[in-house]
Amino acid sequence: MRRTAFAALCLAAAATVGLTGCLPDEGKADSKPKGPFAGLTGGEIANRAVKASTGAKSLRMTGDVPDEEDGGTIQIDMALNKKGECAGTMSLGGQGKADLIKTGDTLYMKYDEAFLRAQDKGSSKEETDGVVELLADKWTKMSATGSDAKDLASFCDLDTVLSGAEDVNSDATRGKTTTVEGTPAIVLNEKDGKDRYTLYVATEGKPYLVKVISKSAKDPGTLTFTDYNKPVPAKAPSGKVMDLDKLGG
Repeated sequence: MRRTAFAALCLAAAATVGLTGCLPDEGKADSKPKGPFAGLTGGEIANRAVKASTGAKSLRMTGDVPDEEDGGTIQIDMALNKKGECAGTMSLGGQGKADLIKTGDTLYMKYDEAFLRAQDKGSSKEETDGVVELLADKWTKMSATGSDAKDLASFCDLDTVLSGAEDVNSDATRGKTTTVEGTPAIVLNEKDGKDRYTLYVATEGKPYLVKVISKSAKDPGTLTFTDYNKPVPAKAPSGKVMDLDKLGG
């Protein structure tokens, strides 16, 4: 089976850095804006959003990003923190689902049959059936520092996912106010050449980034950020867990 599952979330991390990395600058002044963030330019608001979001100890990231390997889309729903823990799910092109947990130095994954069959294209029916029989709906584990898991394990570290977001430069402009999943937010519009980004920043409490929409030709996608500073439910699965490091050896 291809290692796409591991590469996929690394791409999600890279996409996240790309989206948050085109944020702010103290930028071009809007004419005495009123309402939430009164008197602040779009760039200044975005700057506050970056500072608040990168300062969070944990968050949940939900949405879709491009899969450069297959030209499809990766759907993710992942909670992660700065301790390097994560818990959530991923799907490639809507074909099945994989559950993922990292706690301590161990990475746990569970794939459903549809996910395994989608990722085993090119193999014979007998080989694919064997993979499905071996792995489908069963929890597996491997060392998070091993060659097969270290990239994905790095994605579980919030500092890694948001690295580079502090040193940004843009001229984001203010838009209307709205709500994102019940959170009041202000819309910021960002341009980078032909690429367009829409950013949503919370207007109540800390100015967290709550949603990003990228209309970039290279990295289109939508990511929503919630559950800032909430505990990540990264607990080792109970019951029988297959040790892939031993199986591989």
